[in-house]
Amino acid sequence: MVAATIDLLKKELPVEEGSLVLSKDVKTGLVLVDVVNGFCSVGAGNLAPVKPDKQISYMVKESARLAKLFCGEKWPVFAFLDSHHPDIPEPPYPPHCIAGTDEARLVPDLQWLENEANATLKCKDCIDGFLGSVEKDGSNVFVDWVKKNQIKATYVYWILYVPLCRLEIVGCLPLLRM
Repeated sequence: MVAATIDLLKKELPVEEGSLVLSKDVKTGLVLVDVVNGFCSVGAGNLAPVKPDKQISYMVKESARLAKLFCGEKWPVFAFLDSHHPDIPEPPYPPHCIAGTDEARLVPDLQWLENEANATLKCKDCIDGFLGSVEKDGSNVFVDWVKKNQIKATYVYWILYVPLCRLEIVGCLPLLRM
């Protein structure tokens, strides 16, 4: 399934690994993956940390720093939010990030993105954000975001605490060049 997702992504958007250069000459977008309470905030759910974790805290602060940098430059930000229907299990995982609950919201350090003009938030009900971005009409919110913003480079940031969600968008590549 991962290979098929990456193949579909490559068909829609040319992808290659490279170095991140933040320059006003190259339209760059930031993609935040699952920086939600249910994965990052202590005691916020079945898959949240049970005690403070320095690595997660650092990554949350870094994601907020990057989002502020990008929004300050008026560069586009796309955030995937893990968000599941309460009656649809996602084996082997326990219920988590239930749609409409605080668990499925961005962490407090990023909740300002909910009102940010440069930010696009996408609730998804599967591990794969690219597939989770497909709408009923067949369009893809992520692809449309890249095209609309004429993005040439994308920096993808995720919380490593959620290893399977690293497959989002680009497999395990931390950087896309489009």
